[in-house]
Amino acid sequence: MSKGKLAIEAPVTVTSSIVGSDRFDSISIRSAMLTVRKGPDRGLKLALSDHGVVVGSEKSCDLCLSDEGVSRRHFEIIPQTTGYLIRDLGSMNGTFLRGIRITEAILTEGLDIELGRSRLRLTLLDQFDEFPLSPHSAFGKMLGPSAAMRRVFTLLESATGADLTLLLTGETGTGKDLAAETVHGLSRRRDAPFIVVDCGAITASLLASELFGHKKGAFTGAERDRVGSFEAAAGGTLFLDEIGELDVATQPMLLRFLESRQIKRLGENRYRPVDVRLIVATNRDLDAEVKAGRFRQDLFFRLSVLRVRMPSLRERPEDIAFLARHFVQKLKPELDPDQVLSEQILAMLYSHSWAGNVRELRNVVERLLVVPYDKAFLREAEPAPSLMKIDDLLRMPFHHARKAWVERFEKQYLSFQLHNHQGVVTRAAKKSEMARETFHRLMAKHGLKKKQ
Repeated sequence: MSKGKLAIEAPVTVTSSIVGSDRFDSISIRSAMLTVRKGPDRGLKLALSDHGVVVGSEKSCDLCLSDEGVSRRHFEIIPQTTGYLIRDLGSMNGTFLRGIRITEAILTEGLDIELGRSRLRLTLLDQFDEFPLSPHSAFGKMLGPSAAMRRVFTLLESATGADLTLLLTGETGTGKDLAAETVHGLSRRRDAPFIVVDCGAITASLLASELFGHKKGAFTGAERDRVGSFEAAAGGTLFLDEIGELDVATQPMLLRFLESRQIKRLGENRYRPVDVRLIVATNRDLDAEVKAGRFRQDLFFRLSVLRVRMPSLRERPEDIAFLARHFVQKLKPELDPDQVLSEQILAMLYSHSWAGNVRELRNVVERLLVVPYDKAFLREAEPAPSLMKIDDLLRMPFHHARKAWVERFEKQYLSFQLHNHQGVVTRAAKKSEMARETFHRLMAKHGLKKKQ
């Protein structure tokens, strides 16, 4: 392996030949094949893409299964720096690895994915896809020294020097709005307007007028001519957030602009040329929306000239402590972050699932700064224990990882014993070869209740 490269040799093995440096110039992700080994669709295969794949019974899925026990959108697999992440998408019957129902996990080669009557297996290939990493740990207001974020920064940096239409995808709270604002702020259009339109916050009947404007009398209530967002953003950038919410009637109008760089106000017959750079964002899977017939394929192709997926915080746990300290310094600059973020708090932050991503982390830090430390509050944010998350622990500082693992094990062990003994503490303690008083103390520590 060449110097300055981070590579995934196996799904959970990360190696480097760098000596005296913790920085990487590029990352190589090993290609893989997903094969149905058992079930009605035995023999079906799917190559995993850089953007991830969705498996389910819905025709819009990348791998569509006919198994009646499979949900419409059952699970997704996403490549990341630690391997291939599998995440259950709220399926009815669950996703299992070695008989354990998982929410998310890192896949290991040779391990069957169990869903319904089907069994799927991930097989690593001898092909690697290499991606350069930015040398910077920040891009505008966006922060993150992890390889996942530095890869994103590389793509966004390239977007600042061109007027290409940019599609930002990812979960809520991953920073799509900051990415759009920063790309505009570093582009040649920085001194022109940056207009934001939330397509999900405007009713379908008013969205076309909001975007393209209207002529007086175009519809009931149109009492005067109105300039739309495209014209208001002339010379600058128009950011359309939640583009997946765009109704089918407005989609052709947006497609017309992308093809001709012209717009027409509602109620008018003439087209107006508009010089606007378009950036769009969505937390929906537009590939699936296209396959389901809810989003025009030609519009999707026009929007995704440059496509950047913003990684979730779960995919870059090494950024959690860095971001938490940054938020403390920003919100309370007079405080020492190390005094606010104790080892116990950091361990809890590392173990949380972060459904709201960076936005949720900021809210948690803000609350910690105004509310005295409350273990019950942190436990509210703690996810259900998972034996399949050790890869995250391996990237944490040793003492934080050990504390998080011990607490996770204690809670899962106690819950297992209580369940097996119908909630009777005496029996559970005896089976555990533990004093009843100790068992009670650990139950109180982890918020577990005995059978009433």
